[in-house]
Amino acid sequence: MPGVAESLPFPDGAFDAVASRFALMFFADRRRALREALRVLRPGGRLSVGVWDSLESMSAYAAEVDLLEREAGRAAADAQHAPFTLGDRNELSALLAEAGVDWARVEAREGTARFPNVRTMLEADLRGWLPVMGVELTEDAIGRVLRGAERALAPHVTTDGRVEFRLSALIATGRKPEPAARRPD
Repeated sequence: MPGVAESLPFPDGAFDAVASRFALMFFADRRRALREALRVLRPGGRLSVGVWDSLESMSAYAAEVDLLEREAGRAAADAQHAPFTLGDRNELSALLAEAGVDWARVEAREGTARFPNVRTMLEADLRGWLPVMGVELTEDAIGRVLRGAERALAPHVTTDGRVEFRLSALIATGRKPEPAARRPD
């Protein structure tokens, strides 16, 4: 059943749990989307939200954004930066609190990103991600970025030519508040 995060096509209290995996940063109205998630949760229901950590915490992607800005322009750099825009724990915690999430907790989880080589890593973004974000690069621009990528990403290239780097996500969990206990009259 299709829908948008800010107006879910489900009745109030329909679910025990709602999860958003690496999407919240792309919603038009993040606070409204979180309130909508709470609406479709039963009282006490669980909410889980995953977002990428800050760009500064992932040096390979920071290097890629810098390279894109130099070789392909601001629009390409902004599109590559977009997934990391909620990577501040305090900002994410405040957003959850403003939306009415109870018992919100934000934790960083780390892993390792691995690509067979620099070209594969960059082409996934240049020919896959950027067009999804509305940025179509010319073949000339793609060539410039790929040529610059070997040097820009050199600190993340292993002796056998693979690309490896630390990756971090923020996982926020919380609950829909329970109704206040009824007071005796």
